[in-house]
Amino acid sequence: MRGLTRLRSAQVIGSGHAFVRNIRRGHYELGVDTDPRLRLSAAFTELTPAV
Repeated sequence: MRGLTRLRSAQVIGSGHAFVRNIRRGHYELGVDTDPRLRLSAAFTELTPAV
């Protein structure tokens, strides 16, 4: 396994990990009205048109 060879890669992975954790904890208004176990998939469904 090669790991993260650049600082930028580590920053992107860390930011994405923090974003997913915050969605699961309900810190954003994305997917709050769904079951907490399904909150992450509901949030990404809401984010899909923005990408």
